[in-house]
Amino acid sequence: MRINFASVKAKEKTTSPGRRRGALLRPSRSRSPTLGRPRYDQTSFLGRLRHFVDVIDPSTLFVTEKKLKECIKLLDDYKYGTLPPGVSADQLWEAQKIKQAIIHPDTGEKIFMPFRMSGYVPFGTPIVIGLLLPNQTVMSTIIWQWLNQSHNACVNYANRNATKPTPTSKFLQGYIGAVTSAVSIAVGLNVLIQKANKLSPSTRVIIQRFVPFPAVASANICNVALMRHNELSEGIDVLDNNGSVVGSSKIAARHAIMETAFTRVVLPMPIFVLPPIIMSYLERLQFLQRNRRLLLPIHSVVCLVTFGLSLPVAISLFPQMSQIEVSRLEPEIAMATGCRVLTYNKGL
Repeated sequence: MRINFASVKAKEKTTSPGRRRGALLRPSRSRSPTLGRPRYDQTSFLGRLRHFVDVIDPSTLFVTEKKLKECIKLLDDYKYGTLPPGVSADQLWEAQKIKQAIIHPDTGEKIFMPFRMSGYVPFGTPIVIGLLLPNQTVMSTIIWQWLNQSHNACVNYANRNATKPTPTSKFLQGYIGAVTSAVSIAVGLNVLIQKANKLSPSTRVIIQRFVPFPAVASANICNVALMRHNELSEGIDVLDNNGSVVGSSKIAARHAIMETAFTRVVLPMPIFVLPPIIMSYLERLQFLQRNRRLLLPIHSVVCLVTFGLSLPVAISLFPQMSQIEVSRLEPEIAMATGCRVLTYNKGL
């Protein structure tokens, strides 16, 4: 849906009677956007950060089916020029925010709540807490890593570029590979630490708390590559300036997966590094040594805050709708368009 937002009717007290009907109510000083595209400038990190803070807003998880239908109808009415009088630009932006948070841009279908980006932190934080619990056994490590990579696999699949269908067999192959790699790496690191006899018990506990980061970071790369491997073999659609499909590019698919994989390495860095450091300091406080029952709640809050801050920063490293020069794509695509730059959905 690509609707010029410059024709939105904006009623303000300062609007003169002679102002042209359909002038833009600008929410910010950013360039004039179009409905169906991000509200904020995606060429800057700050603009992408503001956009993805909207995307991961957990309040959209509580949007009812009725509200979602109203938002979609409002956007359709605007698209076809049947918008009721009195609708402001902010109402349209809110409708677009809700639709983008719930509906997949390629399939047009609802994303299952736990696998939306807005549900990543609420549904993922309990798993992160479990991964960072001290004194992990081999069995607990396997369980938490399995839960984490299962959740990641479903999030990666639900937010993929879906311009080409992915067979169920490919999904299962990717899922098994992702979970196996995560569990193998995590268990292997834990076994090495347990066999390190020179380490004192306190040092061993601290190091064990950092094990999830290399395990999760490595597994996340495998997870993205395996869950989205079908894009590499089939290619993804690349679009011209008008939003028309020029062709299907495997090179663009490779760029999309590499960018997404990089964000999945950056994402767990603060999540699995900062809480162990913070908790190792807090546990030495006399107050918490006398009130050990408060350690888990405090640990949970630290994980939640870190996760909530890390997610928008990580996924803001690249725009969701990325651009690539035609000269870097397949020759047949370059011959099919006069554009110098094409756009593709990187996915989240």
